[in-house]
Amino acid sequence: MSDYLVIVESPAKAKTIERYLGKKYTVKASMGHVIDLPKSQMGVDVENDFEPRYITIRGKGPVLNDLKKAAKKSKKVFLAADPDREGEAIAWHLAHSLGVDDERPYRVVFNEITKDAVKASFKEPRKINMDLVHAQQARRVLDRLVGYNISPLLWKKVKKGLSAGRVQSVAVKMIIDRENEINNFEPEEYWSITGNFKHNKKEFEAKFYGIDGKKTELKTEEDVQGILKKLDGNSFKVDKVNKRERKRNPALPFTTSSLQQEAFRKLNFRAKKTMMIAQQLYEGINLGGKNGITGLITYMRTDSTRISNTAKQEASQWIEEKHGKEYLGKQTQAKNKERSQDAHEAIRPTSVHNDPKTIKPKLSRDQYRLYKLIWERFVASQMAPAILDTVTAHLLNEGVEFRASGSEIKFKGFMTLYVEGSDDQKKDDNKILPPLEEGIQVEAEEINPDQHFTQPPPRYTEARLVRTLEEKGIGRPSTYAPTLDTIQRRGYVSLDNRRFIPTELGIIVIDILKEYFPEVIDVEFTVNMENSLDGVEEGSQEWREIIRNFYQDFEKHLEKAEEEMEKIEVRDEPAGIDCEKCGHEMVYKMGRYGKFLACSNFPECRNTKPILKEIGVNCPKCKEGNIVERKSKKNRVFYGCDRYPECDFISWDKPIERPCPKCSSLLVEKKNKKSTQIKCTECDYEEREQN
Repeated sequence: MSDYLVIVESPAKAKTIERYLGKKYTVKASMGHVIDLPKSQMGVDVENDFEPRYITIRGKGPVLNDLKKAAKKSKKVFLAADPDREGEAIAWHLAHSLGVDDERPYRVVFNEITKDAVKASFKEPRKINMDLVHAQQARRVLDRLVGYNISPLLWKKVKKGLSAGRVQSVAVKMIIDRENEINNFEPEEYWSITGNFKHNKKEFEAKFYGIDGKKTELKTEEDVQGILKKLDGNSFKVDKVNKRERKRNPALPFTTSSLQQEAFRKLNFRAKKTMMIAQQLYEGINLGGKNGITGLITYMRTDSTRISNTAKQEASQWIEEKHGKEYLGKQTQAKNKERSQDAHEAIRPTSVHNDPKTIKPKLSRDQYRLYKLIWERFVASQMAPAILDTVTAHLLNEGVEFRASGSEIKFKGFMTLYVEGSDDQKKDDNKILPPLEEGIQVEAEEINPDQHFTQPPPRYTEARLVRTLEEKGIGRPSTYAPTLDTIQRRGYVSLDNRRFIPTELGIIVIDILKEYFPEVIDVEFTVNMENSLDGVEEGSQEWREIIRNFYQDFEKHLEKAEEEMEKIEVRDEPAGIDCEKCGHEMVYKMGRYGKFLACSNFPECRNTKPILKEIGVNCPKCKEGNIVERKSKKNRVFYGCDRYPECDFISWDKPIERPCPKCSSLLVEKKNKKSTQIKCTECDYEEREQN
């Protein structure tokens, strides 16, 4: 047996660390928590000042026994769980289970799994941080009091399998509130006037601004006609040309929240998938050769944007070598948000020299895509701002003013490498104007009025919801992915075109919570509770006191709900068709992957089938069936024949009704953010139109 035992959470992390520590160290994995509150009961003694009742997790007995044997044979035990509340709690439970001396420093933490970081952490072990442990314990107890008291009520009064939680309930309420905003939205009419101009054979566009220098809104067609009557022909004078230089700064390195948002926008990754792949990159990938298993990114649960000086210097050297000195950014330190975990760094590559192209063969496709995103964001954050030349031209005709705007990139700076994504898919505004001088005349070839209507606020995507939760201070970085996963698994929300829609079940549950447990879905209450838990972590608040204050009112609401809540029957929505197996009516059900059809005679009849949406195209393979829209288990849309399995035609691209004009084969539609492309599946015929 080696002199020293090191315990981490996962086998992947154990392999990586063992490489760095040498033969005197044995590294074992606890496989996460070994001690926790029991699943079958609340596990909190309310009468004994909310004392938690911990047990060995079912199935973890052999793991714990193996660790105990190894600990007895070792001179010293080091606990190297992740550097957060959860990791501190795992270390604390292991210390008690293994009989480790509380007075000796045995806790080691590192923000990145690299040789230097790991070795440095073992030179400075510390004692367990009980403030972190108490903060995690308070959260667990609080969530148990809410979940294990309200959930049985929902099971009894609504239907089995339901749950309620602090953050998940607030998230569902936000989705419902947004849906109500959309349903209650009353569009308002407004108009715009666009002129298509030409100067020196170059075309450009200008929009109506106002009259006599004052911005004027066009609310009706009469307003538009009034403006058009004022115009004297199509000749406009260039009254003024404003030119200025504008800087665009790079985005800060990733936090957990911003990584989840950007991975959703650019890679179409769900939050859960992003965190799973980030964990793999953090714990280590086998790069082969001398490198072996190497941790590629720093710890991925953080709300700090801080970067170490060593990482900054390494990035600066790389930027100067690859792009030149003019591409170096100023080495300023971003200000972190209040209460951010500044002990952690932002999410960044452990070494900028592990560039994505070089190590791509060693990574899976998804690992490569996420690592490339993290690497480029970090390096770009250390680069110089982009410089844009912007021009605004004021065009006048009888006091009627049109304005044309354009910009041109003068110096790309960080934009040579990376540009942050956006939730709002807007057309590119970087239009270049022809050279315009004050006093010259330009001709409008067309002047087109357009009617518009104001649009309701958009439904939440995962990225929008994560951003809003973070902005409001609801939950913490590590809670977002499991929260979004839970509200979908419970059937409280569904996804339509990557946007959340509340289900009838979700609306019923939130209405119950509004009436009987208003504090659980109150945003301000949830934010204040998060701040209180942060106070426990900082040592400024006592965790039991927070729980006591919460439980006083909660207990009263619980008693009232037990007495007054009536049973609610959630009826399945009829589908309007009969079951082909038993003749009973088919109904819509909500499953993990969205809605599906099921027989209302369940459990006697277990017939189920997916909801098929016809697209009006005959099957090109069997000529008998119709093409229908289906969804894969990963919620990706594809197209197949409704005679499946007799006909196995399948297409990821949407077939269209008309045949190829060149060879009469099937045409399919391919869409992206900028254009719609129609391609033949057999020959090289294609069409393209801008969106």
